[in-house]
Amino acid sequence: MQDPLSISAEVKDRPAIILVGNPNVGKSVVFSHLTGRYAWVSNFPGTTIEVSRGKSLRDGDRTVIDTPGVNSLHPQSIDERVTRDILLSSFRRHVLQVADAKNLRRSLTITTQLAEMGLPVVLELNLMDEAKRRGIKVSGSALAERLGVPVVETIAIEKRGFRRLDKALAGEPGVPQIRVEYPEDIERGIEDISRVLPELTIAKRAAALMFLSDPDEAFEAFRSRIGERSSAEARRIAKDVQARFSNPLSYIIGVSRSKVVDRLLDAVYVRDVTRLGSGATRGLKRRSLLVATIVAVFSVVLYGLYGRATLAEWGIHPLLPHLIGLHLFLAVLPYRALAKLTTHYVLGVLFLLEILYVTYLFVGVFGAGTLVDLMETKLFGGIVIPQFARLLNRFLPIEFIRDLLIGDYGLLSMGLTYSVAIVMPIVATFFMAFGLLEDSGYLPRLSVIADRAMRRMGLNGKAVLPMVLGLGCDTMATLTTRILDSKKERVIATLLLALGVPCSAQLGVIMAMAAGSSVACVFTVFFVVTVQLFLVGSLSNRLIKGRTTDFIVELPPIRVPHLGNIWLKTRHRIVWFLKEAVPLFIIGTFVLFVLDRFGTLAVMERAFRPVISGLLGLPVESTAAFIVGFFRRDYGAAGLYELFSLGKLNTNQVAVSMVVITLFVPCIANFFVMIKERGLRTAVWMVIFILPFALLVGTLLNLFLRLTGIEL
Repeated sequence: MQDPLSISAEVKDRPAIILVGNPNVGKSVVFSHLTGRYAWVSNFPGTTIEVSRGKSLRDGDRTVIDTPGVNSLHPQSIDERVTRDILLSSFRRHVLQVADAKNLRRSLTITTQLAEMGLPVVLELNLMDEAKRRGIKVSGSALAERLGVPVVETIAIEKRGFRRLDKALAGEPGVPQIRVEYPEDIERGIEDISRVLPELTIAKRAAALMFLSDPDEAFEAFRSRIGERSSAEARRIAKDVQARFSNPLSYIIGVSRSKVVDRLLDAVYVRDVTRLGSGATRGLKRRSLLVATIVAVFSVVLYGLYGRATLAEWGIHPLLPHLIGLHLFLAVLPYRALAKLTTHYVLGVLFLLEILYVTYLFVGVFGAGTLVDLMETKLFGGIVIPQFARLLNRFLPIEFIRDLLIGDYGLLSMGLTYSVAIVMPIVATFFMAFGLLEDSGYLPRLSVIADRAMRRMGLNGKAVLPMVLGLGCDTMATLTTRILDSKKERVIATLLLALGVPCSAQLGVIMAMAAGSSVACVFTVFFVVTVQLFLVGSLSNRLIKGRTTDFIVELPPIRVPHLGNIWLKTRHRIVWFLKEAVPLFIIGTFVLFVLDRFGTLAVMERAFRPVISGLLGLPVESTAAFIVGFFRRDYGAAGLYELFSLGKLNTNQVAVSMVVITLFVPCIANFFVMIKERGLRTAVWMVIFILPFALLVGTLLNLFLRLTGIEL
């Protein structure tokens, strides 16, 4: 059997490092530390599960593999099956298990399974700061002594403990010294199965336990390594052992492991209930007060030097007062009260509205206003394009070249200006705001607030996470719909992402247009799009067969994000945007140039005029934006923004155009991912539905505004 990911040839000299751990324990941060940006992603063979790999920056001849988060190595999901299969591979490997220090019981359960497999392990106790804030003390040295393997305490998000982690990985870790004694009949079954098994890439004891826990799953796991005869005998023995117990063997095995883990926890794990939350309160208050003080001093200086009117023009008033008030609120409110407030069905919504308003001020006013004006008008419009035009006139005075580069559909004047001068500042500020929400621990709490609303669409609160991620990139968000537990939920979430969740670039452009229009216009767009999401979601819930699963989520503590981590995330995301979006903007511009050059664009404008000008009530020039919207929605939004900035769209037309472009077909990249995740037939049917539906909603909105005479 070929090794998963075909990496056996890459690790001839040094063992590969396999990252294993529960979901949401910080594995991705550790992986980034070990590999930097020299990492790549590929699908695990035969699945749609992506596995990240990279070369270690500290030891370049070692491969690092980041496996999906698991709760057990006896798989109950495809993610757990992928992780298990990687651990069963034949290449030399060491395991770096990332554990949650504040919830060590579930992590040590996996440690017992790794011990039974006979795999060398380095145990990383991450989230030590959160454990301390909850009054939990973990003795890493005591745990290392009892396990007989290196145990490193870290705070990954702050990069604390990483030097000790690098040193531990450079050594030779051992197999954890944990021995679970099972009931006598199970132990006898383990011995009998071990005798019929050939040599494997893991200890026979672990393989025997897999057959006892789930014979069918074990048969699939070892199909190519164990002959049919041995597999049949192992399954027969497992069946005989099961006949001696009334409870499933998997349950009995799990209980036996839990008893061993509990004894281990008693020796290394202390929970000081009297101090529970006090560290969290002090740390949060201290940092919130520090940030509020810095922002307040900075604000006083700015207001004193430039005045309120000037700061409002720059887009940082009233942003600064809101930031001061928000951090003072976090500094004053006790941690327990804050944790309850962010998930309260009324107060939590009010808190969410404040967060959204601050985000709007930062992205929609400062990013889309001040920064876009600086980049588009002063840098590109005042320096780059005029200077480039002079150089062309002097050294290459050819009309065709001039039109191609700086004409109405020029690669520089339109393609590069749209992507770098208009969209990039908006994307950068959005990514920064999103990173702050992400690192603060607020996003999972948002899922609790959204659970009731999501249920009306056939989803649960967990689905809000792909929806929020869709505000960054619908393509990536579509991949994250895998976290939803049923096929029905994944299909509905994919449809809603493609239909009405704008990506960061598109959302930023929409926010920029909203900032320059009326409050009524913004409310209308938000109301119409939200109603359509609920309508389509509700109908999909009734038409698509399947069930909505229960909602269970672990809430992380609220924390003040570290600006260094935010900057690092924002920088990587901006680089990703530039690499992916700029070439597509250039290609889209070139397509428009060719269409315009051969007169095809004018023909298309005349053909679509009944729809664009008649039904939607938009100027005929907006046809180009919707045509390019087929290739990339944010490019289409940027074209509408350009018309808006030139005064060619009134507020009613702004509302109609924003609704249609938001509900428009997904970009090409997202469409391909939809095919990959949901299948070609489902993806095509989604697009066939979305396009006429978006035009229908825009037509009805335009008709309503005309008949009522409402001026937004």
